[in-house]
Amino acid sequence: MKWMRFRVRTRSEAEDILVSSMMDIGMYGAQIEDNVPLTASEKEQMFVDILPQAREDDGTAVLSFYVEETERGTVLIDGAEKTGDQVRRDMEGVIASLRVWTGDSGIDIGEGTVSVEETEDIDWINNWKQYFHQFWIDDILVIPSWEQPEQEEREPRLTLHIDPGTAFGTGMHETTQLCIRQIREYLTPQTRILDIGTGSGILAILSLMLGAASATGTDLDPCAPPAILENMQANGVDPDKFRVILGNMIDEQGIRDQVGYEKYDIVAANILPDVLVPLTPYAAAALKKGGVYITSGILEGKENLVADAMRKAGLTVTTVTAQGEWRCVTGRK
Repeated sequence: MKWMRFRVRTRSEAEDILVSSMMDIGMYGAQIEDNVPLTASEKEQMFVDILPQAREDDGTAVLSFYVEETERGTVLIDGAEKTGDQVRRDMEGVIASLRVWTGDSGIDIGEGTVSVEETEDIDWINNWKQYFHQFWIDDILVIPSWEQPEQEEREPRLTLHIDPGTAFGTGMHETTQLCIRQIREYLTPQTRILDIGTGSGILAILSLMLGAASATGTDLDPCAPPAILENMQANGVDPDKFRVILGNMIDEQGIRDQVGYEKYDIVAANILPDVLVPLTPYAAAALKKGGVYITSGILEGKENLVADAMRKAGLTVTTVTAQGEWRCVTGRK
């Protein structure tokens, strides 16, 4: 399908009022691009490997509104068929009206120009798959669900079929590979593992395939559970062995209670130092005595932040492993 993209150049202080006002003419939802620094709370919500690289905030912003294009090259806005130019003029009218009001309120709309572009005919959900191909983690072959195994001279010990869907996590990133190697060091048939920020479930699913007794995963993304279920089915993993909990262990006592205390042999967290540091006391509380806490997502130079957080939580730092510029810090309770 094809889409029209209507881009409004504005100021970050006017984002909310513009998005709200455009709803009055049938433009619902916007992609917002700005350089406003993330707050501490927002960073804690980003259970990802790498934070986006931020540029200096100059106060500018771009709002993009996407509307599906008809075969006639028009768009339907609240049931009315319009050309792109008609929609652009409607949006310019909204902006002109807002300038009068915001002039008294002190909100700066800025440039306020509207441009119209036609996107390529792209499958937005699946287009990223061209960048994800099968790869090896030591003797484990990781292969996306849409590929067939290539002819290899060696036979894999395990083949992990993974499809992240709209949840994060393919296993390609060095931080995930560091976690997997450390998990293999400590995993036994009796292992109960907790994967915090589980995403597509790769760490927990692979642990179960390697013989772990059970897994629990937490995540904030509602896309995670369906992606995990599909990946378990693709790999013949018993879904009864993997419990997924939606929520934030840092902020929510109820989530920590669901996860449980002193019950896991391994707790893994492949996130970011800004999240790992406040998370560590709660991760330590979930560990059995003698259990190990495996953390990754740590850029070189920041491993001491996580190691210090482990010591403050009563853990002993046992190893710091590296792959490229990334570090994995492991501690024991």
